[in-house]
Amino acid sequence: MKAALLIIDVQRDFCAPDGAVTAFGADLSTIDGTVDRIDRLIGAARRAGVDIIFIRLETEPELDSPAMLRWYERQGIDPLVAAAVCRKGEPGADYYRLFPEPGDTVVSKTRYSGFVGTNLDEVLQKKEIGIVYATGVTTECCVESTVRDAFMRDYEAFVVSDACAAYEEELHLYSLRVMALNFATLIDTEALLAEWADIEEV
Repeated sequence: MKAALLIIDVQRDFCAPDGAVTAFGADLSTIDGTVDRIDRLIGAARRAGVDIIFIRLETEPELDSPAMLRWYERQGIDPLVAAAVCRKGEPGADYYRLFPEPGDTVVSKTRYSGFVGTNLDEVLQKKEIGIVYATGVTTECCVESTVRDAFMRDYEAFVVSDACAAYEEELHLYSLRVMALNFATLIDTEALLAEWADIEEV
């Protein structure tokens, strides 16, 4: 069965020291190590012929979710500030350290899940992909949302546990636990690299 590596939201606003989440007090201490591991996985995926799909958030004011804006208000958060993350065409929406190459697929989204309002499902079906390996940020939000939706669409969903990150280690670990309990198989970077190395040798 064919597989794809999903790189979810590795963008400046979520990962860079000058990104939007830093202003919200996010701890980025685990981000660069996570990106290093994703980079290794991308190289191995290319050598093994595994499809690579970059999933990125690109927001626009007119497409902001009214439900999300009201949710921010209930949390006491200024919705105009909180929603202005990864605005299309602005530096915060740019990739962080990892970039698509010719032959890779790019999927742009406006919600947490890579499947909502996008062509991701169509892309996977057209490529006859039945297995997805999820990486990226953040574990408990956009990664978990995408993995949950993948499973509900009958894809075999794997999460590379040390190639995704949250801004709080407790949230990262709890999300991994929830996903493993309900809909995902956890695998770490070294184990997946070994699997793909076997494919390279065939």
